[in-house]
Amino acid sequence: MNRNSIRVAEPCLLKELVTYADGATVSKILTKNKNGNTTLFAFDKGQNLSEHTAPFDAIALIIDGNCKITIDGKDNHLEEGQMIIMPADIPHALEATEPFKMLLIMIKN
Repeated sequence: MNRNSIRVAEPCLLKELVTYADGATVSKILTKNKNGNTTLFAFDKGQNLSEHTAPFDAIALIIDGNCKITIDGKDNHLEEGQMIIMPADIPHALEATEPFKMLLIMIKN
C-alpha cells in the first residue's frame, strides 16, 4: 500500500522522504486527519518561519542538521535527534542556521 509515495507498513528513513531545495522550505504531509497531522520539512540555510502561534501543542523533532527555535522569546538551538514541544498559544519561530529537516507533529485536543 502506498500513501503520498510513502510505503505503508514498511520501514523508511524520515530524512530521505523530503529533499532540500536551494533557497526554499519544502514540506511533505505524512498524515492528516481531524485529530492532527504530521509533516516533514526541509529548510535551506537562512529560511525561517516567522513568529506565530498555533492553537495546539506541536512537537518539532530534528532529523537532520541544526536550527534555532524561539519560544516565547527564548532561543533554543537544536540538533539532529533532539525535539522540543512548542506550547499552544505561545509565540514561536524557526530559523535554519544551516540546512535542517524536521518532523512536525501536531495533535489536536
